[in-house]
Amino acid sequence: MEWLDAHTLARMQFAFTVSFHIIFPSFSIGLASYLAVLNGLHLVTGKAVYQTLFTYWKKIFAIAFGMGVVSGIVMSYQFGTNWSVFADKTGPVIGPLMGYEVMSAFFLEAGFLGVMLFGRKRVGQNLHFFATLMVAAGTFMSAFWILSVNSWMQTPTGFAYNDVGQFVVKSWLDVIFSPSLPYRLVHMVLAAYLTTAFVVGGVGAFHLLGARLRARTDGATPRATLDAARTMFSMAMWMAAIVAPLQILAGDQHGLNTVEYQPRKIAAIEGHFETQARAPLILFGIPDSAQEKMNYVLEIPVLGSLILTHTTDGVIQGMKAWPPSERPPMGIVFYAFRVMVGIGMLMLTLGAWSLWLRWKGRLYDAPLMHRAALFMGPAGFVAVLAGWIVTEVGRQPYTVYNLLTTAQSASPIDAAAVGGSLMAFILVYFTLFGAGVYYILRLMSKPPETGQAPLPANEPVRAAGFVPGPVLSENIGSRP
Repeated sequence: MEWLDAHTLARMQFAFTVSFHIIFPSFSIGLASYLAVLNGLHLVTGKAVYQTLFTYWKKIFAIAFGMGVVSGIVMSYQFGTNWSVFADKTGPVIGPLMGYEVMSAFFLEAGFLGVMLFGRKRVGQNLHFFATLMVAAGTFMSAFWILSVNSWMQTPTGFAYNDVGQFVVKSWLDVIFSPSLPYRLVHMVLAAYLTTAFVVGGVGAFHLLGARLRARTDGATPRATLDAARTMFSMAMWMAAIVAPLQILAGDQHGLNTVEYQPRKIAAIEGHFETQARAPLILFGIPDSAQEKMNYVLEIPVLGSLILTHTTDGVIQGMKAWPPSERPPMGIVFYAFRVMVGIGMLMLTLGAWSLWLRWKGRLYDAPLMHRAALFMGPAGFVAVLAGWIVTEVGRQPYTVYNLLTTAQSASPIDAAAVGGSLMAFILVYFTLFGAGVYYILRLMSKPPETGQAPLPANEPVRAAGFVPGPVLSENIGSRP
């Protein structure tokens, strides 16, 4: 196939590896913060349930963190193999930023990870909590530096050119804090927190449903195990209820920034070929780039301008404002954005539903809610992948927006070599990381280990999954 040239195969390889990689940081960033919260709550309250959950989730974090590191290292090698021109042109800017990420964030994570995983009994509670905080801070710093690199590529500032045509730093502050960094950083970190919240909520819901099933078949669930499942589910739903609305607000501000600095990306996202005032919001359609029109359109008048400009008569540029060679592919951006937003709306709905059930005292006695939370467990990963597709494909045909094209960035290598390495990546990734994900799922399927005796088989409230006696603060207001 003639269209599978070295440039296209190199893009496919990077897209494949980055899609695998982003799954693990988007989980470990949020999970590191969750572990810090659990550790702090145990330190303050002394409740054993928080230590139980910390021990449970730290094993999963260790595996996800390791797979994230390995997949990230592989990506960096591609800059020298498939994208050597890009590395040469942008190296004076991007090289130091990547180095700062390793020297600060990664060293902080790696330095305290062992203490967090194995040092509770060796260093004491306070120092162990400090180590957990440092790991969480390291994951956040890593996100900051990586997003600083990506944001500079999206909205480049603070640079000049040297005699050989390389980008060189004119102002480090402008390079690091490019115009889109604040919006991308907030949007990504909130996405990581939501991703983790729905994984934790899905696992908690799975064990609540399991306890309910065992109760119906005269089985027994340890009281502490049920408390742990209820606690993780409650904390996850609080996060969903609080963070999902914040993410929508952050997305709105990110959209305003994109309108200003990357209008071509907005045209692809919104599905507009024509520049127009009082632009509609296209909910669905089938883009036809060859005919430069949108087919089978379902739209809401004026709402597009209101969302993107916060005025009813705002002008939104369409794809026809640029020559075809400078346009990103509309179809994949258009649909990926709707997947991301659709999942965000489902997250918002589930968070609101949890608040209503909590107010009614039925958060732990709502099997339909638990099934919905279990179904939504992996939704955050899908939303993150869709968001990165919008971000990266929407930037095309450039690697450095408006300054360096993707075609100009590729290495002069043979297509067969890139294709061979791509096939090797696919085989190794699905084998290695597939095994890792399978092991994580196995760990999640097991209830938190508590070592406590199970509830009596004749417990009067066992059918609803409730336990008598002292309960956690999250259980106040629950009723059998």
